[in-house]
Amino acid sequence: MFTARRLVAGTAAVLLSVPATTIAQSDPAQGFPAKAMRLVVPFAPGGSTDIIARILAQKLGEAWNQQMVVDNRPGAGGTIGVDHVAKSPADGYTLIFGHVGTFGFGPSLYPKLPYQPLRDFAPVIQFAMVPNMLITHPSLPVRTVKDLITLAKARPGQVNYASSGAGSASHLAVEYFKLLAKVDIAPIAYRGTGPMTVSLISGETSLTITGVPPLLPHVQAGRMRGIAVASTQRLKVLPDLPTITEAGVAGYESTTWFGPLAPAKTPREIVIKMNTELNRILQQPDVLKRFATEGIEPLGGSPDQFASYIRAEIERWGRVVREANIRLD
Repeated sequence: MFTARRLVAGTAAVLLSVPATTIAQSDPAQGFPAKAMRLVVPFAPGGSTDIIARILAQKLGEAWNQQMVVDNRPGAGGTIGVDHVAKSPADGYTLIFGHVGTFGFGPSLYPKLPYQPLRDFAPVIQFAMVPNMLITHPSLPVRTVKDLITLAKARPGQVNYASSGAGSASHLAVEYFKLLAKVDIAPIAYRGTGPMTVSLISGETSLTITGVPPLLPHVQAGRMRGIAVASTQRLKVLPDLPTITEAGVAGYESTTWFGPLAPAKTPREIVIKMNTELNRILQQPDVLKRFATEGIEPLGGSPDQFASYIRAEIERWGRVVREANIRLD
């Protein structure tokens, strides 16, 4: 007679006969990571993307006792680095540190992108966000947003702004400001945040709107003048600066968000394992303290929430690109 006891015994015998490696292979996340990981940053060192990526890499490497290498691969508005990861093995060992440019407005700026943000990638977590800040060189005779608008309208095309490259977050942030404020400010593009910052300190360029972290020390030291922040609320580190909306440009909001993504066919178990660990890291007191000091806001959440957010950002920035008639040569 076939009994439950015989079924249990038979099942146990089968399990004992299966090699341990076969059982482990049924869960791709078991034993992951077993070697060094790589986090590709599609921009040059020195900007907000690089700063936050290195915080993530350090903390995740410490948590898993494996080295996580930050690999800067700049070029073509970030598309070179992103495309490299899209074509990398889908094993969880190579990630792209995505941000609003490469995964938000990139699809509208570059119709012939070699990758599609949601088809070719598995979002892991929306890791952090930084508000953008409108800053000027101290020589520019403006102290408020209204001053800037008045000056720009009196001198159309004569005031210039710096960006970290055509198609960069700083480029889109200022173009969005120009659209809403109805002003003409001339663009000057640099290859990365570092050269852009040097141009602003020297007075070669007059203003920009970009992420807070790389600019904050210069504003605090008086080398740049903070005019307003581009978020919906004032910053704790700069409480006296109004938001751009408060200062008179209704509806303006421009923030830069960041998060790692894996190649699309990366096993879901590995994605969830990374997501769980990174959510835990975002609760660590030392991480929260450093974020607060540099004007970075921790986010977190599930992979599916990150995917939904990316989809919404593609739609939002697509409208901005069309309405502002932004074209890249």
